Amino acid sequence: MSKRALLEVIALDARDAIAARAGGADRLELVTDMAADGLTPSRETFAAIRDAVDIPLRVMLRLSDGFAAGDARGVEALAEAARGLRAEGADEFVLGFLTDTDEADLYAVEALAAELSGCRWTFHRAIDRAADRDALRKQLADLPGLDTYLTAGSAAGVEDGLTTLLAEAARSGEPGYEQRILVGGGLGLAHVPALRAGGIDAFHIGGASRPDGWAGPVSAGAVRQWRLAIDG
Repeated sequence: MSKRALLEVIALDARDAIAARAGGADRLELVTDMAADGLTPSRETFAAIRDAVDIPLRVMLRLSDGFAAGDARGVEALAEAARGLRAEGADEFVLGFLTDTDEADLYAVEALAAELSGCRWTFHRAIDRAADRDALRKQLADLPGLDTYLTAGSAAGVEDGLTTLLAEAARSGEPGYEQRILVGGGLGLAHVPALRAGGIDAFHIGGASRPDGWAGPVSAGAVRQWRLAIDG
């Protein structure tokens, strides 16, 4: 395949970022507190990573565990975090919120999309918890800046969601399916050939880049193994 696939790696700090870049990462997702599945990092952490590497950085907008944005005050807190990060130079983001009935939280997502005017952003794995994936995609289809869905195809992970991922990839270009599929969540090297054959060209890893688990740093060698695998 002539087109280089995208490899995105989760980074918690500048050391992670440097190792991921050395291993062949194309982009980083910046988070803190993986015990809560990844929250918004500080402005200082973003600035340190921005100064350490020369690849795109997508910054998580999430202030608490789960997929709820909260009430209007919660949404404003997220918007304030976004403004602070933008002031530091952030121009790519990751977000995704659901209502208590597992539908897209349009109030929160639309408010943040407006706050992020001019930025590109990913709707993250909240889609894997949605009551209706297709409906969510179509509801969000025209939001400015949305160019990617981070998804495993299933809340249980890629092994369970592989069929869904391939089916959605086959619909690329249809209304609601114009955005890039970035596969992550229980992703293993063994999944890569089928995903690449199905037309998927973007991969997201977190724990897979850390041989010692989340207590240890990103390994450039582990990232390089993924780089070689997705490049075929």
